[in-house]
Amino acid sequence: MRIKETKEVYEGEVTELSPVETADNPTSNSGLGKTVSHLVIGLKTAKGTKQLKLDPSIYEALQKERVEVGDVIYIEANSGAVKRCGRSDAFATEFDLEAEEYVPLPKGDVHKKKEVVQDVTLHDLDAANARPQGGQDILSMMGQLMKPKKTEITDKLRKEINKVVNKYIDDGVAELVPGVLFIDEVHMLDIECFTYLHRALESTIAPIVVFATNRGRCKIRGAEDIVSAHGIPADLLDRLLIVKTLPYSKEEMAQIVRIRAQVEGLGVDEDAVNVLSDIGNLTTLRYAVQLLTPAAVSAKLAGRPNAITKADIADIKDLFIDAKSSAVLLKENDHKYMH
Repeated sequence: MRIKETKEVYEGEVTELSPVETADNPTSNSGLGKTVSHLVIGLKTAKGTKQLKLDPSIYEALQKERVEVGDVIYIEANSGAVKRCGRSDAFATEFDLEAEEYVPLPKGDVHKKKEVVQDVTLHDLDAANARPQGGQDILSMMGQLMKPKKTEITDKLRKEINKVVNKYIDDGVAELVPGVLFIDEVHMLDIECFTYLHRALESTIAPIVVFATNRGRCKIRGAEDIVSAHGIPADLLDRLLIVKTLPYSKEEMAQIVRIRAQVEGLGVDEDAVNVLSDIGNLTTLRYAVQLLTPAAVSAKLAGRPNAITKADIADIKDLFIDAKSSAVLLKENDHKYMH
């Protein structure tokens, strides 16, 4: 979810940082017991400068962010939250080793309205609201002292978060950026998983879901009497757009082999590419592509480090067999192997 907020901020390079202290006990001459009554801070932009008188709580926030004179910061007017953007690039030459991030001097006025864009996932929102916020009762205090445990995200909490998210979207405060959930070997899911997915997909904030499977008609797990296409229940299948896939042609396989060889930095002559595409056609493309690496070793031993030839493929093909050939070999020699 992408949340856009227009915030009133004070932004600029810190030119002055002066905490003004007052003694708690005016009669005491020891100097102890002093507290910060307010903070005077100077901010500079390309357009001008401004001096601000701020609350002591903002001074604590500045200390946490380790803000110094010469840093570029912005302070939210409503919440008093402080964000350190980096060191002003006017100080870029003060160190030989630049471990610091240097940022340009902000443009415009010190006091301005700024659009802040924040990306959060729905799970982040669930997790943030699931954690107990603490309180004065003994259970909350014990919970803070003890090792924190993961809090369960209940269905009720999810529904409440979804209501808030939908309200944000309707009001135009937030924009939903749907993710993609890819489920491979989807026929391995059981009937209960499919039921849950079917219900979850009806939500307006559901991601784009991609199911992948290589099955034709098979039984659905958890309901052995139901046979369905691709191992997916018919009512869920009806909601899906089915992408038709075709086996690669010989020309496409040759192109894929060329691209893979280029990525791996291997030189392959055209005859070797044709042989590999033939092998891919008979066996699998994965096996044909995997032959490239041992073939490169064979070519190197033969004194041709940058050119894999037809002869190298022939030598390597005899050393390494594909899965189909291996299965046939096992079937033919079944009596020779231990069971």
